[in-house]
Amino acid sequence: MGGKHGKYAYVQRSDGWYVRIRVIKSRAEDDPERYVILGPKVREPPITYQVIREEELPEEIVYKLYQV
Repeated sequence: MGGKHGKYAYVQRSDGWYVRIRVIKSRAEDDPERYVILGPKVREPPITYQVIREEELPEEIVYKLYQV
């Protein structure tokens, strides 16, 4: 797993794009503040990064993913 000891990951959106997020491990799994959206959308994430599907995230974060 890459990206600074698992602090960063990419979320796979349903339209085929990926968005980089920061995962705060000290927060609860269902807490929307656990995930901070960082970067621009990309077509291919780096191979060493963890990829999370958008269905695994809270509704508030999924809405913000499409604003990038």
